[in-house]
Formats: sequence, structure tokens, C-alpha cells
Amino acid sequence: MGSAAGAAGAALRLPGLHGYAAEFSPYWPGRVACAAAQYYGMAGCGTLAVLEQNESGIVLLRSFDWNDGLFDVTWSENNEHVLITCSGDGSLQIWDTAKTKGPLQVYKEHTLEAYSVDWTQTRGEQLVVSGSWDQTAKLNLLVTGAVDCSLKGWDLRNIRQPVFVLLGHTYAIRRVKFSPFHATLLASCSYDFTVRFWDFSKPNPLLETVEHHTEFTCGLDLSLHNRGQVVDCAWDELVKIYTPSCLAVPV
Repeated sequence: MGSAAGAAGAALRLPGLHGYAAEFSPYWPGRVACAAAQYYGMAGCGTLAVLEQNESGIVLLRSFDWNDGLFDVTWSENNEHVLITCSGDGSLQIWDTAKTKGPLQVYKEHTLEAYSVDWTQTRGEQLVVSGSWDQTAKLNLLVTGAVDCSLKGWDLRNIRQPVFVLLGHTYAIRRVKFSPFHATLLASCSYDFTVRFWDFSKPNPLLETVEHHTEFTCGLDLSLHNRGQVVDCAWDELVKIYTPSCLAVPV
């Protein structure tokens, strides 16, 4: 188990915007989309920021505004320029980063705040799943993070009890992501300001705790292109791209 006050990497501040989600592009190494909201998502507008890491750090390539907070973002699996966001008004927005204005389309899918959206990873099908405070969703999750500070892994063939439980966070867990390179490694971020890395196959599953935000940490993703690279974002207006020490060496 390791603990780090910070992790080496690059950071970009988005003034007046509080990050809710950050996702690496499946097509462009170093390109990241961040969904953010004004006033911590309680009021005001939302912004989709498209960022890129280069030799000088993280730069803003393009941004798009929406009239309500944006709480999640996912990249298209069949077009490198297209993203979908979800927002506090219950709608889903489709954006094209090759265009200067948007969105291309808006779908009113939910009656309350839409907090999560994802695009199917099998490029033979073009399916989107979204989840909302209206208590509707379309797919089950294998690993869940909860307000009781626990992560639980479920075998969907028998969900009467979890196959593992991971404890360490001290406040509610906001997001969970599996590593694209290690079958038993996952990362989580929380309202306790931390990002934690786990290997549920090990007797001591907590590999590392990264503490480099000063507000709720809401967005998290692991790169498909650069092994070990992580992006996260938080309510402190910062988006950070880095490699934690536990992923800098073979796990």
C-alpha cells in the first residue's frame, strides 16, 4: 500500500468550473474530455472541455457550454470527434469537436438529473447507457462504489452477495474504473478528495492513495493508449494527468 500527497504529472485549472467527469479519448493519445459545472453543480451552466496533453502541459482545445450542469461524458466508439454528455436537466447532448458550435442533437431521456452516461465498448453496436436520479438505468455494473465508502464486486450470475469488498475511502465513492491492462486492477475516486488504486486479487488490495485535490474528486479514467496514465478532475477546478507509482511498474 502506498500513499502520495501528489503524483507527478500535468494539471490545468478550469476557472469557475467544478469537474464531474474526465475521459480519455479511445482514438487520440493524450486527448481528454472533461464535463464540468458552475457552482458545484447546484446552479448555473455546464461546460464540456476538450483538452490535450503535449510537451508544455495540458492545453484547452475547445469548449462547449450547456444551460445546465454537465455531470458525465463519454466518447463515441465509431467517430473520434463525437462525444455525449448528460446534464442536470435530464437530457443527453451529442457534440462534434470538429465543429465550433453545438450540440448536434439533444435527447430528453430522463425526468430528473442525469448523472452517468457510457458508450458501448463493442464497436459493432452503437449503444448508449445513461443513469439518472429518476431511478432508471439500463445496464448492471460489475463493481459498485457507494455512500457507505465501500467498493463491492459482483458476479452477475449470483448477486445475493458480493465476491469481494474493498474498504479504505472515508466518504462516498464517486466513480470506479477498471484498468484496460490488468484484469484485477481498478481505481476509484471519492468525496474524501482521494484517488485510490486497488488489486482485488491481492491479500492487501489497496495499492496506492493519491491525494492531490482539495475538493470532492468526481472524475476518473485510465488511458487505453498510454499504459499507467490516469486523468482525474475535482471541484477544485483542476484536471490532472499523471502516472501513479503503482502503475509505473508492472503490477
